[in-house]
Amino acid sequence: MLEIKDVSKSFGGIKALRNVSFSLRKSEIHALIGPNGAGKTTLMNIISGIEKMDKGDIVFNGISIKDFSAYRRAQMGLARTFQNIELFGNLTVLENILIGMYVKNHKGFILSGLNFSGIDEKTKSRGISLLEYVNLSHRKGEIAKNLPVGEQRLLEIGRALATDPQLLLLDEPAAGLNTKETKNLSELIQKIRNEWEVTILIVEHDMELVMGISDMITVLNFGEVIAEDTPIAIQKNPHVISAYLGED
Repeated sequence: MLEIKDVSKSFGGIKALRNVSFSLRKSEIHALIGPNGAGKTTLMNIISGIEKMDKGDIVFNGISIKDFSAYRRAQMGLARTFQNIELFGNLTVLENILIGMYVKNHKGFILSGLNFSGIDEKTKSRGISLLEYVNLSHRKGEIAKNLPVGEQRLLEIGRALATDPQLLLLDEPAAGLNTKETKNLSELIQKIRNEWEVTILIVEHDMELVMGISDMITVLNFGEVIAEDTPIAIQKNPHVISAYLGED
């Protein structure tokens, strides 16, 4: 479904990514891990169209998308969440979901000046169903910025699902979550993959979460791929252990 081909990116004289290549199969959960500063979020930004690469290619369902805008990629079925939560904080929980739905379905929407009064009941009902899916229907009328961090992260996932994605990029979705919330998040991610048949690329530092849900793991260090394998093999890989623990 997704091929990352020799992607490189520099910021000034700093090489954030060096000839990064790997691929995702349809309906798999693929983790991208590595120490801080390894280039993980930079790569997520490049895949989603927020950053431009210096060289390389991104192929999504057989089509090169390296020159496509972030909006066009979203229309094609590529959605994401952010390391630093990016909600429409002054809008309600339901309105955030409805904006996500706008990417694929313009009918019934009047978004000039962010006026939601023209949205039909069928569209609203679909939005509420998505909120139920991420356990937020009881918050539908609340202002998004007033939600606790754990629920804001669920709302970001719900808004991404509202775009009807084929590929979902999750950038540190467990950041700021407690143990119970992380467990619920793990179950939700697997549920999305199994019920929606969505391919998932996740960047995450919680290794228990990563090892528990991933089919494959790619490891970055200093902008380069140092390993790619199953969770069990990655845990035993000496290059990965060295990168995380500084061991020779």
